[in-house]
Amino acid sequence: MTQIERYIFRIALGACLACLIGLTGTIWVTQALRELDLITAKGQTLLIFLFVTGLSLPTLIVVIAPMALFIAVIYALNKLNGDSELIVMSAAGMKPRAILRPFLSLALAVSFLVGFLTIVVMPASFQELRDVITRVRGDFIANVVKEGQFTSLDSGLTFHFRERGQNGTLLGLFIQDAREAGKNKVYLAERGNAIEVDGQSYLALEKGSVHQQQKDSRDSSILTFERYTIDLAAFAPPDSEVVYKPRERSTTQLLFPDRDEVYFKLQKGRFRAELHDRLSSWLYPLALAFIAFAALGDPRTTRSGRGMAVAGAVVAVVLLRIAGFAAVSAAARSQAAVAAVYAVPLLAIGLSALVIFHGAKVRAFNARLAASLRGLAPRVPRLARG
Repeated sequence: MTQIERYIFRIALGACLACLIGLTGTIWVTQALRELDLITAKGQTLLIFLFVTGLSLPTLIVVIAPMALFIAVIYALNKLNGDSELIVMSAAGMKPRAILRPFLSLALAVSFLVGFLTIVVMPASFQELRDVITRVRGDFIANVVKEGQFTSLDSGLTFHFRERGQNGTLLGLFIQDAREAGKNKVYLAERGNAIEVDGQSYLALEKGSVHQQQKDSRDSSILTFERYTIDLAAFAPPDSEVVYKPRERSTTQLLFPDRDEVYFKLQKGRFRAELHDRLSSWLYPLALAFIAFAALGDPRTTRSGRGMAVAGAVVAVVLLRIAGFAAVSAAARSQAAVAAVYAVPLLAIGLSALVIFHGAKVRAFNARLAASLRGLAPRVPRLARG
């Protein structure tokens, strides 16, 4: 890069990073606030909360990075034009491709980031998120038992606690165990904590007693304890096989799926659409950068002209994303629509490049076309004034 190209690149890079970090941080905070029930209602630790919310960051970056690039290109071109630098560059004979080069370098870097996250990182984060949520939902203490309510299970267990204290401690515990025929056990404890030892979950009871009575017998036994441990494996429902959705599977699994899998046979179209959506994702940052440069790359002196150009670029981006979503949806229904998934961003890049490198010819053609249409329009006679 030349010195002036490095200068343009620094302006665009700074704006892109500011937008990316600012928007990602803001949206991540709003998403994280929605997951606070992991701590407040489900008794999970702060580490689990940060881990779960952190898994959404790759998805946020993939969505926000192209828009941050689009905003950065518009900002940089507006700044250069406002300071008359763009006009001086053009007057000095600097060709559009030279001005475009730093923006293209930045767009390629963003495209690489988006492609890497979409193809490699996002599927792994979605899969890990599914595993974590499955473990949280399978947590009997966090999700099945409700504070102040008696919860009966099909296995013959009845569970109750008065309230939840600090750090997930359960206060005022009552557990009735009638799983064994002819025997009834009741556990009473002042408090209890869920602990994990060697991957197994247990409930540690403190300061309580165990009441045991045989069926058809008045005899009963009472055992007091300072600490008593109960295995929670019997409390939880049996594990079911986890079926990962297409977006939760690695790109390799989408390229070489198990064709004998029942889920794949039922959702073959979704597998195909997800694969090609990932492989085409890196094209969109390039398309957005080209659209922004095509709209604002020419030096202009009037503010109104640039305002209309920015509005036109925004409309073009919205239409591009709508067309992209429609193409992916069509690819899920038909194999023939796969080409449209790649054609949409490539067409946007091609049309924008045509405007950038042959803008004068395009504008002259549009002017001639408009003049021809005005000439073909029927003349409306003027009404004579009385």
